[in-house]
Amino acid sequence: MNTRSEPLLWLQLVALGAIPLELLGLLLLLAGADPGPLPGLERLLAWAIGVLGPAILLWQRPADVCSLLLVQVPVRGRSEAQLQLAALQSPLPARLAMLLGAAALLPLFWWLDQHAALAAPLSPLTASPRFVALLLACPLLALVLWQVQELVQAIALLSRKPDPLASYPPMTRAEVDSQRLCLGLPLLLLEPLQVASGASAAGSAAGSVAIQPEEAAEQAEGTDLDQEIG
Repeated sequence: MNTRSEPLLWLQLVALGAIPLELLGLLLLLAGADPGPLPGLERLLAWAIGVLGPAILLWQRPADVCSLLLVQVPVRGRSEAQLQLAALQSPLPARLAMLLGAAALLPLFWWLDQHAALAAPLSPLTASPRFVALLLACPLLALVLWQVQELVQAIALLSRKPDPLASYPPMTRAEVDSQRLCLGLPLLLLEPLQVASGASAAGSAAGSVAIQPEEAAEQAEGTDLDQEIG
């Protein structure tokens, strides 16, 4: 089994570019309203709703490797390789990465809210109530946290060597339902990627080297025939 043949893992790497855009959107949302009388308390409440609550849920059930939040591969229709990927998810590193991401989002959210006034002319919520801006910021914070955990899981799985994975026992579909957070509509069905293994690549290289002496012999025979005819 080669984890690099699963297209969902590569799709989850899109979070590398999506997370900065989501933070920019968060800045524009916060720029549409003036801070209230207790901005620190408002930030803590928004962080607790948008980050701390989802973090508790993701600690209990890590994000499913075959889920892209809005769509997912149907659990009943998953291949053995995809069930094996679910078993390869290490819950502890994913949880630690999620906790680090949740902790980092608090000072980041605090800093964005403090400097949001600089983007006030570009905000789509100009002169809107502070409550609306904070309410819309909570889903964006939860989305960033989800993508942080999925990004760490995808990088960890893509960096694993394929050789020791063949004998790894896959999870059952019931275990995936109970131990993983499977969000999204069950509409995603993608064919595995064709990834050349190291053995096949070495074999093809050896074959190309072996053909060269035969070609040289044929050229030599052709030269001898030309000399005899001449």
